Amino acid sequence: MFEGVLTALVTPMRDGALDERAFEELVERQVSGGVDAIVPCGTTGESATLSHAEHRRVVELAVAAARGRIQVIAGTGSNSTREAIELTLHAKEAGADGALLISPYYNKPTQRGIHEHFAEIARATSFPLVVYNIPGRTSSNIEATTMAGLAEIEQIVAVKEASGDIGQVSRLIALAPPDFSVLAGDDLLTLPLLAIGGRGVISTLSNVAPSDMVDVVRAYREGDNERAREAHLRLVPLVEALFCETNPIPVKAALSMMGLIREELRLPLTPLADGYRDGLQRALKELGLL
Repeated sequence: MFEGVLTALVTPMRDGALDERAFEELVERQVSGGVDAIVPCGTTGESATLSHAEHRRVVELAVAAARGRIQVIAGTGSNSTREAIELTLHAKEAGADGALLISPYYNKPTQRGIHEHFAEIARATSFPLVVYNIPGRTSSNIEATTMAGLAEIEQIVAVKEASGDIGQVSRLIALAPPDFSVLAGDDLLTLPLLAIGGRGVISTLSNVAPSDMVDVVRAYREGDNERAREAHLRLVPLVEALFCETNPIPVKAALSMMGLIREELRLPLTPLADGYRDGLQRALKELGLL
């Protein structure tokens, strides 16, 4: 159901508020770049510091701006199961195509707790769900056997895998149903995951260079492994520059350098350190983005 290039969209801000016009222009750029979906209100979209009203507004804006041309998978995760259900039901009512839910953070649930969390959301919403596994942010890993069990639930159709453990992802792909989508959660692992049966990527880089990331996935799907490899390697310097500090600090700096948004974040995130700016500008120029 969800595959290809899905952009984890930033949330542009201006003077402390949502910059709705800039957001709509970003969505249009993603459509033009050929991506398959946008994912608003995820980590890259600074969901942790959006109010509930802002969160809902961003989802509604994304659906309206996409106009059915690409899918919208709304970030609706929370470490409160009840809150995640409420946000997911709103995304469903707003017309999104699915929801992305991070594994509960801070609580550090057991594997049983993780399973029950997602199973309850699936029961309560009857909506296509993408599980997000990122142990570096949540302090808990969704093990391959746990994720394979979740994949048996009808509404749970995909996982964004950002554990960085190729062995774990390989075990999951071997265990999960054949129609279950495993999506890379790290841009640099997109091509390796495609090679072992992954279906695509939920990408930060595609905020900046959507068509370039689309080229990687499209070339692989067309069986042109050499072109896919070359496209992947060409993006490595930019990916490294975009993760020189905590995401989404560098990607917002990059989009600002390109004149697409203001470089504005919410505390506790702070603007990109001066020492990283030259490297980011250089990587953008090498791809003809500046």
